[in-house]
Amino acid sequence: MKGQRFLLAFAALMVALPLLPSPEYWITLANYIGLYTLVALGLVLLTGIGGMTSFGQAAFVGLGAYATAWLGARYGLSPWLGLLAGWCITAVAAYGIGSITMRLSGHYLPLGTIAWGLSLFYLFGNVDFLGKYDGMTGIAPIGIAGLRLDTGRKMYWLIWLAVATAMIGLHNLLYSRPGRAMRALKGGAGMAEAMGVDTAAVRIQVFVIAALLASTSGWLYAHLQRAVNPTPFGLNAGIEYLFMAVVGGVGSVWGALLGAGLLTLMKDYLQSLLPRLLGGSGNYEVIVFGILIVFLLQRARDGLWPLVMRLAHRRGGRLPVAQSPGLAPGAAATPQDGLSHREKPLHGTRLLAVEGARKQFGGLVAVNDISFDLRAGEIVGLIGPNGAGKSTMFNLMTGVLPASGGSIHFGSDAGAQRIDRLPARAIVRLGIARTFQHVRLLPQMTVLENTALGGHLRRRHGAQPGRLASLAGAVLRLNGAEEAALLQAAHVQLQRVGLGELLYAPAGSLALGQQRLLEVARALCCDPVLLLLDEPAAGLRYQEKQALAALLQRLRGDGMSILIVEHDMDFVMQLADRLVVMEFGSKIAEGLPAQIQANPAVLEAYLGGIDE
Repeated sequence: MKGQRFLLAFAALMVALPLLPSPEYWITLANYIGLYTLVALGLVLLTGIGGMTSFGQAAFVGLGAYATAWLGARYGLSPWLGLLAGWCITAVAAYGIGSITMRLSGHYLPLGTIAWGLSLFYLFGNVDFLGKYDGMTGIAPIGIAGLRLDTGRKMYWLIWLAVATAMIGLHNLLYSRPGRAMRALKGGAGMAEAMGVDTAAVRIQVFVIAALLASTSGWLYAHLQRAVNPTPFGLNAGIEYLFMAVVGGVGSVWGALLGAGLLTLMKDYLQSLLPRLLGGSGNYEVIVFGILIVFLLQRARDGLWPLVMRLAHRRGGRLPVAQSPGLAPGAAATPQDGLSHREKPLHGTRLLAVEGARKQFGGLVAVNDISFDLRAGEIVGLIGPNGAGKSTMFNLMTGVLPASGGSIHFGSDAGAQRIDRLPARAIVRLGIARTFQHVRLLPQMTVLENTALGGHLRRRHGAQPGRLASLAGAVLRLNGAEEAALLQAAHVQLQRVGLGELLYAPAGSLALGQQRLLEVARALCCDPVLLLLDEPAAGLRYQEKQALAALLQRLRGDGMSILIVEHDMDFVMQLADRLVVMEFGSKIAEGLPAQIQANPAVLEAYLGGIDE
């Protein structure tokens, strides 16, 4: 309730500011806060959500500004055509730059953004038809239904309408299927790809959307100032934009607004205060900003907005926070979720065929010509001492690693497809889902959303929108029915593994055993034909192991095929129909659990082999 009052009070203040006899200087500051917020929102998406640091966003602001300035001042075209032209030019430039830059990692990525940011800045200053460093003047004001927005007070309404639209649209995007894929980037490419996310394409999408937000800010800036020159689009401006996002809270939509407002007001105040204190002119405020960033990185790495929320919570209130969408209270979880479901193959037909699979890392042979198969409706255990190559074998079957030799086929005998050379996202599309030896979750996302990420590739019957349509539907919240169906399917799987009461808990707050069960639920949300479980019982208590065993037996009864790596011999012996035993990368035995327990080679491997 207090959060709603805060939001209403803030909205009332922003609406009243230009209506009251407020000083023009206040309106100017508010306009610049709005312009900076648009760029900072893009950095929230790019850096806070996508994990990609960029110092070059100011260059995209320049593209939007120069596009409308050139078309308007030179050809007299409408500012609205200038907006569309700016978006088109920015999208093409961002796609091209991003296709190259987003392949970089570590410190090379921010260095790459500095490089192209400087390149565009010097392009603006050296091209004749853009006016070189003198820039361009005579930009016409924006007109709406005969109203000329030729003053800062009139432009205020359009600027803040753009800010509100961007904040709402970005919130809608982040809490949708495409948004979960974007947020999954911070969990590692391996996990995201195993859920069917095309991480390379998603990184480009994030980069282009952030650039378009910056371009919109540039368009508004050009028509607010009625003139442009390269100075506001240089590296210093790019650094300030990043400062705003980091100070406010680089993972929060509201943090972008807080950071832009705080740093704009601080910069204005310090620019008048510091020269008087130090007795000379200069950009001394940059020194203060640098100290502030270092302090925040030491004390509050998530920025100021999370601190504000915690303070409000201690006082019994709640500020507007981006909440994960969910199910209606008391919603029943039923399998009739409206999503497409895979047909299970006939019981007993061969589903997986591993034939002479081999993996070498230089001179080390991790998997040495392994062969085995798995049939529909069967649970097969892959066991062996530590270092036997079990997880490497898993990675060959799921596209994490390419095989050095041999082949792996998936599917019925008539339609089996070779998968050892396919990427992980293509393999999960065929109906193979997996968990990980070391839990890989998104700790800040809710249990429900982590599970829904497993259904990234699932659609409602007959619905296969393209990437652009999917993004647009998410921003405009036109995908409500499909999103509800996906969350309902995730709820079903959480109830199956016993986590149905923890839907909205952060995944990082769960105990290790619960996190492993959450991974199982996420894999089941993929609607797989074959389920690959890598040590699912590790960290579970006895009763949890019994419940997991009962679940896997029910899944087998429903036609699910399961391949399981496990070190708890009691658990796997009672559960598996057959066992495959590995040691030092080679298969040493295969057969029924009773046969494996009596096999001399297996006894030697466990009694005289490497301890776990």
